[in-house]
Amino acid sequence: QLQLAESGGGSVQSGGSLRLSCRVSKYPGTPFCLGWYRLLPGKERERVASIDRDGDTKYENFVKGRFTISRDSAKDGGDTQLYLQLNALKPEDTAIYYCAAEPGFCNWPNFRYWGQGTRVTVSS
Repeated sequence: QLQLAESGGGSVQSGGSLRLSCRVSKYPGTPFCLGWYRLLPGKERERVASIDRDGDTKYENFVKGRFTISRDSAKDGGDTQLYLQLNALKPEDTAIYYCAAEPGFCNWPNFRYWGQGTRVTVSS
């Protein structure tokens, strides 16, 4: 069964950078969407970015060129890594970041597979 596990969160000062990773186990290889979401304190989970099997990406407006989603190539049934490079971080980026996966096309699907989350804290 598909499994996801994030890493790379931590504490940084405003303007700093972090690189989040997500190990995707048993990558199915069919049309497939991988994404990053975040949960800010006291708010609902929100979309951040997504990438499909062809490498096409989508970003939410607040990213504004600061974040970059990418992934390693993968063989069907194998593992792959999903990344989120966070640059020019602001205190309002403080959140728990989750990776997500869903078979099918990548138009912000209803993701069914989620990692456990990794916490990012940005201090001013």
